Amino acid sequence: MKGYITKAKEKLHASGVLLRSGDYEDAVSRAYYVAFHAARAVLLTDGLVASTHQGVVNLFGLHFVRTGRFDKKFGRFLTNLKDERENSDYEIYTAIDKAVAKHAVQEAREFLKAVENYLKPFLQGG
Repeated sequence: MKGYITKAKEKLHASGVLLRSGDYEDAVSRAYYVAFHAARAVLLTDGLVASTHQGVVNLFGLHFVRTGRFDKKFGRFLTNLKDERENSDYEIYTAIDKAVAKHAVQEAREFLKAVENYLKPFLQGG
């Protein structure tokens, strides 16, 4: 669990560096991985492991958003970041500009903060 949070923090730092340097597509990609790794840590609290990116999104939504443990906006953040990451990584002509990248990094930061708050009781115990 701690390893996923460490990885998420590293990706958050990288996304900020990329945003400031004008590398907007890669900033968006790294922002997604902040939420992806953070969500994987959350899934572990219920003993859940997903084998795909979509699986992480689906399990997080089903077990943590629909149950009210996380606000619906965090399910949207994870889904939006995944879609934007796929667009930035795979599409030749994208509309990833500074505003889109900045928004993605902000969503990733907020997602990670919510996850860290949720995980406090789990991390204190071990």
